[in-house]
Amino acid sequence: MTHRISRRSMLKAAGAATGAVGIGIGTGVAASPATAARTSFAHPGMLHTRADLERMAAKVKAGAAPYTAGFARLTANRHSQSTWLPNPLTTSIRGGSGVQNYGALYHDVHAAYQNALRWKITGDTAHADTARDICNAWSGTLKGIGGGSEVVLLAGIQGYQFANVGELMRGYPGFDLARFQDMLVNHFYPTNRDFIYRKTNCIGHYWANWDLCSMASIMAIGILCDDRAKFNETVDYFYHGAGNGALDKAIPHVYENDLAQWQESGRDQGHSLLGIGLMGTICEMAWNQGLDLYGAEDSKFRKACEYVARYNLGYKVPYTTYTWTNGVHCLKTEETVISEGGRGGGRPVWERVYNHYANRRGMAMPNTREMVARSGPEGGGGDYGPNSGGFDELGFGTLAYTRDKATAAEAAASPSPSKSAAAKSGTSGTSGSSKSSAGQSSGDVSAQGGKSDKDLAATGASDLALWTAATGVTAVAGGLLLLRRRGQARRDAE
Repeated sequence: MTHRISRRSMLKAAGAATGAVGIGIGTGVAASPATAARTSFAHPGMLHTRADLERMAAKVKAGAAPYTAGFARLTANRHSQSTWLPNPLTTSIRGGSGVQNYGALYHDVHAAYQNALRWKITGDTAHADTARDICNAWSGTLKGIGGGSEVVLLAGIQGYQFANVGELMRGYPGFDLARFQDMLVNHFYPTNRDFIYRKTNCIGHYWANWDLCSMASIMAIGILCDDRAKFNETVDYFYHGAGNGALDKAIPHVYENDLAQWQESGRDQGHSLLGIGLMGTICEMAWNQGLDLYGAEDSKFRKACEYVARYNLGYKVPYTTYTWTNGVHCLKTEETVISEGGRGGGRPVWERVYNHYANRRGMAMPNTREMVARSGPEGGGGDYGPNSGGFDELGFGTLAYTRDKATAAEAAASPSPSKSAAAKSGTSGTSGSSKSSAGQSSGDVSAQGGKSDKDLAATGASDLALWTAATGVTAVAGGLLLLRRRGQARRDAE
């Protein structure tokens, strides 16, 4: 039984101590003054900001390419229709021996997201009403999530996705934000948090995607609930986490020519692409709150994107034997060659990272640029296969993330999602709600240990036509921020 913590009774003022330090890296040019995550959150401020939504609407209205092609993918998807009816459950199950009913959740989450996005672009409130009704139906019905170890994937993937819907619907008439926050804090967050601080199996047993989806969910719930402590949990783990979602473990080897090996490259390519999508989600949400995780460790994630893109385009890449400890007995396990499994498959993960590094930051992304050109306008849930793997990414990146190339001055600037002054923030900062939620595990969630874990669903095949909207980008000088967030002492004390 999950213990409920009502967010209606929680304070929403977020506090943070000073202490983050910006370090210029990358081109050798001094970085702009550090702009860390503010003490208060920007809303909307997850995958899409107000400026992003206004850009999409204006470009679609003007008939500008490639936005129109991206919008056509959205309107063609059956989940984006305002006639969609929700199918809420009292308990959503993934993994274990119970009825695997979690498909109802991911279908409804994507329908809510797609309708919310259509509303933001067109102003048609029929779509807003549909998104609101889906959110309210689930928050008024769901009593818990469960299953085997795979419930972690449900809590992580559907957790961050549903939180993004709630962020888009914030303030819409009839949307019960407080009840929606309660649902995520009480039924999703405890599983997220228990997993990243897990005690079962070796810490390295689980693939990077398991950590990353939990991290994305915690960050998104933190933003939705104005809870600085939760947001900081993900930032702390990104830099210092013990599991494979931490930056240095997810990207264990860096090579020449701006390539870096992804942790799951020896496993298969579908999961490598999923990892690019999840880390990109975390970096984008942090960026929109004024924190540059994209630029961490000389933009290490950019090099991983280039590596995964290059191999999936059919080119050769270097590979170093990957070694990890597996299972409850910490058995040494190796992958000696890069995997051909799923090579060349499609997931809608490339536009976001390409547009950040190439167009926001003016950095070279030749392999990712080619992947964008080959992939065509990105679709979303339902366009990449009928199983869960086809719904792991919210998608529609051509519509949502395409942006004009920044000037040299803009590329060198710190992230700044609003004109309000930003305050430096350390991980010791906590919100008024952190004592009752972030600092404890709420209830009995499914056990993680013992059995080997099944793979995520294979990535679905894409029938997209090739297109050539991407253009070349020349790297420009500019400083990048590396904001180290230290929270080990706080975690050790919990």
